[in-house]
Amino acid sequence: MNAPRVGGSFAVWGGLFSAFDCTMVYVRQKEDPWNSIIAGAATGGFLQMRQGLGASARSAAFGGVLLALIEGAGIMLNKFMSQQQQMPIVIEEPASVAGLPGLPPMGRAPGQPGSEPATSVSSNGAEASSGGWLGGWFGKSKEPEAKSSGSETKILESFDAPPVPSFEYNNK
Repeated sequence: MNAPRVGGSFAVWGGLFSAFDCTMVYVRQKEDPWNSIIAGAATGGFLQMRQGLGASARSAAFGGVLLALIEGAGIMLNKFMSQQQQMPIVIEEPASVAGLPGLPPMGRAPGQPGSEPATSVSSNGAEASSGGWLGGWFGKSKEPEAKSSGSETKILESFDAPPVPSFEYNNK
């Protein structure tokens, strides 16, 4: 039953707040949290004018404090999220699991001294040397394996993400 009254009151508050906020941006020629704080105080004071100067001052102070808390929480959340994005993402390689064909023992790469060749049982029951961990499941690899003592570096395509926009306030 009170929904239209509450909705109307919220609409009036939102409209006045937006008007005061845009006015503060125009007057101060900068966009920062102070515009919202002042607009919250002005909105609270303006809506309580009919109850007198004391009620209007209390409501203005409450509106300013409320908007200061909201703006402060937004700034803290913004800083926390930007710190989270700057932290490097560390992806650890999974450890070798015993019983899975084609995986080298933990701490050794295939071909290093002390590592046994990975084998798997093919569909006819014979063991086959795998060319990779999928090779053990789907039969012997068609390509001959090159024996080398060193490692080979392959450059893969870049997985860089597009730049993330910053929502920090710029003071002019």
